[in-house]
Amino acid sequence: MTASTTTTATTTKDNGTRGSEAGHRRATPALGGLNTTLLAIELRRVLRNRRTLVFTLAMPAVFFLIFGVGAEYAGKDAGRGNVSAFIMISMAAYGAMIATTSSGAAVATERSLGWSRQLRLTPLRPAAYVAVKIATAMVLGAVSVVVVYVLGALTSADMDGLGLWVSTALVAWAGAVVFAAFGLFMGYLLPSENVMQVLGPVLAVLAFGGGLFMPLEEGSTLATIAEFTPMYGIAKLAHAPLTGDSVQWTWVLNVVAWAVVFTVGAAWRMRRDTARV
Repeated sequence: MTASTTTTATTTKDNGTRGSEAGHRRATPALGGLNTTLLAIELRRVLRNRRTLVFTLAMPAVFFLIFGVGAEYAGKDAGRGNVSAFIMISMAAYGAMIATTSSGAAVATERSLGWSRQLRLTPLRPAAYVAVKIATAMVLGAVSVVVVYVLGALTSADMDGLGLWVSTALVAWAGAVVFAAFGLFMGYLLPSENVMQVLGPVLAVLAFGGGLFMPLEEGSTLATIAEFTPMYGIAKLAHAPLTGDSVQWTWVLNVVAWAVVFTVGAAWRMRRDTARV
């Protein structure tokens, strides 16, 4: 065998090896890179943020004490419970909404630090990244709901049976997935230094406009507009077990539609944000 032949064979082998390694690196991991390790890291990072925890846990609890315990109408009947229970459900849903939105919107800070662009160099897919963020936000939302419900159980909230407590809490928490996706979407649209300053008032308007804090008069212009807002379906579904209202398919459609819109928007913005790498 000549030297040139040996060199050619060695080069071909090296190129094949490098091509194989490159192909291995480009292979899409299972579930697009979604795994428990990544989720655990995200959870630890969120739960270490004391300011976020205080903001998302303390504010709904304080609002409940003011409007659901201290008010003179708190003990009046409301469906299968009292007004205090109605307000407890509202504040739990509101707290979950704030918690999930702020957790998702934290991606704005990651963008400013270059972390989102760094992720583009990894096999992590946008859909998997969005799923991890939403799961983390939902854990924080669950904590917020539990805090308000424990406070309600220890004070003046009253509902007929454990089933009502569990069902209303689960709906208030599950509906917050809409705002976990919303927070992610807004985190990619707004600069990091302004994201929660902008979203705070927006969330309050959405809560009022969606009928979360007070029942909307049927047939009114406000009630008609509310049906197309992100909070409407959640508010209706969360209060339905207490008020005894029959679940309407339009409420479910409202929740699903907004969840899809915000999730797709978040994935789209992530792709655009990292495409320059």
